[in-house]
Amino acid sequence: MSSLSRRKFLQGAAATSAVFPLFTIAGTKASGKVIGANDTIRIGVAGCGGRGSSHVEAWTSAEKVQVTYLIDPDPKQTAAKARYVGGRQQSTPKSVQNIRQALDDKELDAVSVATCNHWHSLITIWACQAGKDVYVEKPISHNVFEGRKCVEAAKKYNRVVQHGTQSRSSLNFARAIAAVQSGKYGQLLVSRGSASKPGKGRSSIGYQPFTTPPSDFDFNLWLGPAPLQPYHKNLHPYNWHWFWDTGNGEIGNQGVHQMDIARWAVKGKNLPTKVYSLGGRFLNDGPDQAQTPNMQMAVMEFGDGGPILLFEVRGLTGDKKRPDFPQDVTNEFYTSEGVIKGGDEGRRGGYMFHPKNGGAPQKLDVPEPKITVADAFPAFINAVRTRKPEDNNCDAEVAHYSAACCHLGNISYRLGAGTPGNYKDCEKITSQNKNKEVTTALEKIRDNCKAFSLPIDEMTWVIGPELTFDPAAERFTGDNAEAANKLLRRDYRAPFVVPETV
Repeated sequence: MSSLSRRKFLQGAAATSAVFPLFTIAGTKASGKVIGANDTIRIGVAGCGGRGSSHVEAWTSAEKVQVTYLIDPDPKQTAAKARYVGGRQQSTPKSVQNIRQALDDKELDAVSVATCNHWHSLITIWACQAGKDVYVEKPISHNVFEGRKCVEAAKKYNRVVQHGTQSRSSLNFARAIAAVQSGKYGQLLVSRGSASKPGKGRSSIGYQPFTTPPSDFDFNLWLGPAPLQPYHKNLHPYNWHWFWDTGNGEIGNQGVHQMDIARWAVKGKNLPTKVYSLGGRFLNDGPDQAQTPNMQMAVMEFGDGGPILLFEVRGLTGDKKRPDFPQDVTNEFYTSEGVIKGGDEGRRGGYMFHPKNGGAPQKLDVPEPKITVADAFPAFINAVRTRKPEDNNCDAEVAHYSAACCHLGNISYRLGAGTPGNYKDCEKITSQNKNKEVTTALEKIRDNCKAFSLPIDEMTWVIGPELTFDPAAERFTGDNAEAANKLLRRDYRAPFVVPETV
């Protein structure tokens, strides 16, 4: 796109935003009625792409649940889902581009959010203000500030807000956490999470030129809280994950699931006191325009000499030609007596304790955890009906802390982008932890890169500074605090503003 045509496009997009008035609240918009066991819950699905398909399938499979709205700036997405929903329930849902049209409907009970990350919090807050309950995909927020505002909104308006980290509704993971926290298998030293998987732009997304968005796609509305910018096909429908304005990289994509489990294991702690992150976007099939790392390691400390949370992202995995580096989407818990990790059944089952003396793996022996409904989507419907806080398997505050850990790791990484280093610099940083698992994680990234013939010693590594953090104030302190605190939130453009006061 030429500089002239790009300028005209931006001017036109800016003008478009003026036609959408700010959603105003005059009390709650919902009818205020109590939803009984026999009442139908009416849900609007916001975001009708890939993950939205799972939401639609779940809600149309549930009893006494009806999808009444499909919401997406891209009408091609809602059209396909409308046909599907119409074939599974007696009525066809309304299709709208603007979420505020759905929120104005007093008969709408809940919103199911499967949009891009940068819209998650604003829709959650608006829905709470309008008297709707919310099932929101991970991460609940695009930054730390937004997550806290979601917590405040859920509490102020007494709304059920459940997060799409489904592991909180899993007995398998609950048993593993119970075993870790019991102390029966030793003191927790390292809670490790890994979100290392192939495909969908994790190796390269190439370059797409700036162009005019499709005529029926409301790109300005799709951008919403994100800065105004020209359209290119790597933004929509999926590769937005790899741009800081709209996504949070893999640590904030698949990684939120494993981060949530890793943080869950660290008993009595919500947010770290120290964090650093390093890595890079290392490609085996040519350059691209993505911004987020596909190789990343984050290390977090929680104070008081407690355990380390270690997180890994390796995007160059799962290649059949590189069997030494298979997909690794796992959680492991290293204790003073051994390690609790998945057995032959893989990550969905079979957690066992492996003694450090090399003895036979042992089945976990802990009391059965209590989960009201051991399935995320039905658990949300149950919580909407009962209004009991204990029935919400993953509420807004739990969601906020786990998403925030991803954001904190990314903040360190982004601050390091201005002063890149090399692999030896990475070794110096990780050696300061004096922890075998941290060293091993860096070596896996190195060896994974070598397996794809990448020149380790010639590559530019991003090495983020170690940041100190005040978990109570949710602010950085000490060196680099000013720059780091600026990344706790973003500048919003009207009318898509996450408010200070919800």
